[in-house]
This record gives sequence, structure tokens and C-alpha cells, in this order.
Amino acid sequence: MGYKRLYKNLIDIIKEEQAKLGFRRESIRLYYPLSSLNHFFETQDTEEQMKNRLHGIPDFIKETLGDIKVTSKKERFCFYIPEEGSNYVHENTNPNEFIKELVEIVGKHGCKMEDIIALFKKHDKNVFVEEIHNGEFDYLIRFSEENEDPYYYCFHDEGCHIIYHRFLPEDYEDFGF
Repeated sequence: MGYKRLYKNLIDIIKEEQAKLGFRRESIRLYYPLSSLNHFFETQDTEEQMKNRLHGIPDFIKETLGDIKVTSKKERFCFYIPEEGSNYVHENTNPNEFIKELVEIVGKHGCKMEDIIALFKKHDKNVFVEEIHNGEFDYLIRFSEENEDPYYYCFHDEGCHIIYHRFLPEDYEDFGF
């Protein structure tokens, strides 16, 4: 189960990157804190234990994303995904239309939270919206459990534009917002 969650997250992040920057056949480096990886595997591994676990990345991941190399330093893990991985995601997976639309909306001058909330509701009528005041973000938005998107989206209005960060639920909880 842990490798499947990791694999889905790697693909989701690559899709988000491609929505933001466009597709290029290039290698990618993605970074994860140890705590996030422990959430995927439902473990409490040390850095060394996680390095050993990730040394054995299953073939089903390597067959699509290529020969991933994993390194770590101070509980921060780097996943080096070769060009064939970004190419595979571009050519063999459905684009995440929601992410493409979200990137487009937040990239527009004059974007408002109402526009973002409307986008979420277009994709899920039962979306959860919470105004938060934690010094980091202004809103938390997430889809209902019936939706396949498990992420928590946090937004901050910086005056001239709105930024967002996407978290796994467990990572969001770790931050203690």
C-alpha cells in the first residue's frame, strides 16, 4: 500500500509541475520530508530505515517512471526521476484537469477566492471550505471523500495575487494549523 501511495503522489506532483511549467522531456527532482514518507508507509522509520526501504522501489514504479534514485540528507529525501518518467506521465496518464484549471485561475491578475471556491464546487458540489487564521493561510479547501482527490488545498491572499499549497491530510495535521 505504501508504494502505491508514493507512486500516486509522485505522478500527481509531476502532473502539477507540468500544469504550471508546461511539459519538457527532462529529469525531475522531487523532495519529501521523512515524516511524509512515513505517512505513505504507515511507519515510524528513521532516515536510515527509510533509505533502506526505498532502496527496493518496486518494478511497477520503475517500469513507468524509470530508474528512480533516492538520496537523503537531514531527513529530507530527494527522488531523482529520469526523463522517461516525466515523459511517461505526459504521454500515458490523463492530465489533471482540475489542477490545470486551478493553476490558470491563480495565475490571473485579480483572482478572487470566490473564483477558486467556484472551481472546486464545479468539480465537487460537496466541497469543504474553511476560513482559517493561522498566520500562513486564509482558507483550507478540500474535496468530499467521494472525490478521488485526497489533498488539502491551502490558500493565502497576498494582496496582488493568491498562492496555494497542496498537502496530504496527514502532512496538514502534522503542521498543526
